Amino acid sequence: MKKYNVLILTDHTNHSKENSLYPLVRAMLKHPLCNKIDVASRANQDNKAFFAKDKDSFLSVSQTNADFAYSENGEYLNHNLRTVEPDSYDLVWLRMPPPLEQDFLIFLEEVFKEQVVINNPRGIFTTGSKAFLERFPDLCPAMKICNTKEDIIAFKKEFPIILKPFREYGGKGIVKIDGNDVWLGKEKMTFDDFINQLDSENDLEYLGVKFLEKVTEGDKRIIVVNGKIMGASLRLPPKDSWICNVAMGGSSHIAEVDDDERHIIDTINPILNTMGIVMYGVDTLMGDKGKRILSEINTTSIGGLPQIANQRNLPLVDEAIDLIWSYFLKNKQHEN
Repeated sequence: MKKYNVLILTDHTNHSKENSLYPLVRAMLKHPLCNKIDVASRANQDNKAFFAKDKDSFLSVSQTNADFAYSENGEYLNHNLRTVEPDSYDLVWLRMPPPLEQDFLIFLEEVFKEQVVINNPRGIFTTGSKAFLERFPDLCPAMKICNTKEDIIAFKKEFPIILKPFREYGGKGIVKIDGNDVWLGKEKMTFDDFINQLDSENDLEYLGVKFLEKVTEGDKRIIVVNGKIMGASLRLPPKDSWICNVAMGGSSHIAEVDDDERHIIDTINPILNTMGIVMYGVDTLMGDKGKRILSEINTTSIGGLPQIANQRNLPLVDEAIDLIWSYFLKNKQHEN
């Protein structure tokens, strides 16, 4: 059986013991198709040229083993380093924090022309904008692209709204507007003050969505790998807040996936698959009519699967790795 070499690109600057990279790597190492896994971190100064998009640069990598695990000093990503050519691998797995800039993703696409890259860089950029949700109006709350102040003014007249910056993550930059009241996080101001502080009449990048009255029932994150639902967790907002992100103080709980959510994934997965999106997260909220609806699609460095696996006592990480290798075999372009 032919075995394949894997390169993982990451940035361990803000890793913690909860980071999914480490159990995912250990599981992938055990797979019969895996020859070796090297990891290159953006935080390593020797990799500065590569992550600055130098096409002639090399990578400084650390080869992983069965003991690969998180440590505060990043020892598993800084020991026994060696220099390699970036395109000397079969499979490249992007495990980098969002957002990823368009020019860097284009650079990766050019460097790894012959490799299978998970997730595909062009697919990450396209799906990484909140505007991508416009493709699925039947699955989402009422929404509007807001590129001007006039767009915001017109949309807020219909009902209370949320403004989401196109390329922010983790609840950052979200604005709630209800009549003349505006909340930026916990900061409250008048609508006139908010609209006047915007930099320009044009070139704003917000997705406006109807504020859902049942938002406090939780934001459910569903993890999908190669079209298969792996599990879900329900994130509830902290007291006196409507923002459910754990990074903003919310709490996470095990959850089930209902039929409405399965329909959502059945609808979006064929499109994501053609774009090279293999592992992704779908966020749903409770709609005003009592059905869960699509809120976000996340395609950059999805975490949480090991935690769901531990809560359910199921081998979901190993199963996810099997599904990733299945995708690789189907899509690899050549044999080395």
